[in-house]
Amino acid sequence: MPIRKVLVVDDSPTDLANIKSILGEAGCVIVTATSGKEAIEKAKTEKPDLIFMDIIMPDMDGYAACRSLGTQAETKSIPVIFVTSKNQKADRLWAQMQGGKGFITKPYAADAITDQLKAFL
Repeated sequence: MPIRKVLVVDDSPTDLANIKSILGEAGCVIVTATSGKEAIEKAKTEKPDLIFMDIIMPDMDGYAACRSLGTQAETKSIPVIFVTSKNQKADRLWAQMQGGKGFITKPYAADAITDQLKAFL
C-alpha cells in the first residue's frame, strides 16, 4: 500500500516545517502533532500510514509514545520512524526496542526522509 497520509511529530516548529515540506513535495497528506500525547490522539483519529517522530519532547517523549502506539490495536501496525538529534548507538538500539522501524539523525538531508518513505511503499 503506498504511503498517502503521514503524521509528523516534533515540538520544534522549524523541524516540523522542514519535514512537512519534504513530505509535501513527495505528494503526501501531512498531519502534525507537537507532543507524544497529541501524536497518539492523532494516530487514532487520522489513521496515518507512517509516523515520523522526534524523541525529545515535553509531556511524553517519542519513545513512550511509540510504546503506547504499539500496544493499541488501532495503531500498532503504523510504522514509526524516529527523527532525532540523539545519535548514539544506544539511542538507535533503544528506539528499535520501543518499536521504531527507522532512525534518522538531525541534521538530516531531504533524501534521508524520502528514503524512509520509499522503504515503506
